[in-house]
Amino acid sequence: MNSVLIVEDDPINMKVFSKILTKRGGLAVKGTENVDEVIALAKSGEIKVILMDVSLGNSFYQGKAVDGIKITQLLKGDDDTKSIPIILVTAHAMQGDKENFLAESGANGYISKPIVDHEYFVQTVKEMMN
Repeated sequence: MNSVLIVEDDPINMKVFSKILTKRGGLAVKGTENVDEVIALAKSGEIKVILMDVSLGNSFYQGKAVDGIKITQLLKGDDDTKSIPIILVTAHAMQGDKENFLAESGANGYISKPIVDHEYFVQTVKEMMN
């Protein structure tokens, strides 16, 4: 089964994203903010798209606090996971943020929170799966 991995530290956002993607998109969804789990799932071959929160409050890698930008850089720098499309999802939607975040992280897309247009959200994720 092709799954979407949601990397998100807010349980409400995790629930909302999961519900939209499963109910409207018919997609399988997994969610975690544990970096080791993110990497293991990405390497498993079942994850087709990753939704990455930029600001993660509880994520650590090798003993250091990391955000979604750093996790994206790790995944994009690994031959096993670099081809998985990553969409940054963030409430930081000031002018210039999108371009800066995409350039810094190497991510494939960007969606700002809150998710208002559910159809666009599902369509964006599905387009990245192809």
